[in-house]
Amino acid sequence: MNIILGIIVLFACMLGGYVLHGGNLLAIWQPTEILIICGASLGGMIVANPLSVSIGVVKSAGALMTPSKFNKSFYLEMLTLLYDILNKTRREGLMAIEGDIEEPDSSPIFANYPDILKDHHIVEFICDYLRIMVAGNMAPHELESLMEQELDGHHQEASLVPGAIQNAADGLPGFGIVAAVLGVVITMGKIGGPPAELGHSVAAALVGTLMGILFAYGLIGPFASYLNHKLRDESRAYECIKAVLVASMNGVPPQVAVEFGRKVLFHSVRPSFKELEEQYRASKK
Repeated sequence: MNIILGIIVLFACMLGGYVLHGGNLLAIWQPTEILIICGASLGGMIVANPLSVSIGVVKSAGALMTPSKFNKSFYLEMLTLLYDILNKTRREGLMAIEGDIEEPDSSPIFANYPDILKDHHIVEFICDYLRIMVAGNMAPHELESLMEQELDGHHQEASLVPGAIQNAADGLPGFGIVAAVLGVVITMGKIGGPPAELGHSVAAALVGTLMGILFAYGLIGPFASYLNHKLRDESRAYECIKAVLVASMNGVPPQVAVEFGRKVLFHSVRPSFKELEEQYRASKK
């Protein structure tokens, strides 16, 4: 919703001000200029990045129209899931969760939290480190170090797509100048022609510069920033899981270990202690 609202405000203010100033909307409709700018930017992005990243950029278009799933409701489920798992290990021993982590899709614990189960990466992350804990041959600080290394690699990999989009945005003003220069070349070939035709060609060339700057700072750059925000939210979820599991390995009781994870979350999505308590009670019914 915020993306749609932002685009509406962007174009309404820009085009509205232009029309109120006496401008003609048809004068800035130059599809060939858009083709030059966007095509050149796309080609440059393909050259600059591995094919997997370029494909990821295309796929990321869907993420632009969906809100982040890492909201308070998601974290309530995730923290309660971790509490249930750790509580089971405390009552029955670590070996009791072996079946749950080997086949989470058929686990009665994971089945209570369908939103978490849909995120295969988070489920895999939880199960991998619980498996290490069950093996019992790693110290807490070693587990924490391994988690940090994995999360660092995950963050670097996930940031490739927003980085590619941001680099494309940074190049758009330059490609706008390229389109403008090409327009000037065409205009120079019409020297001696009717003044109206020359004026149209000059206007088309200037629109190239306008479109390059507009797309860079009004659309593509903000899209990259939005994806970075979603990446930040995802990274915080993994940090939350890490805090809970490391605290548990250090001998902290399940309910307190979950508090370690809760405190890692941003205030805007952090469940309160009371909300988490109510979620525990609801899960036991």
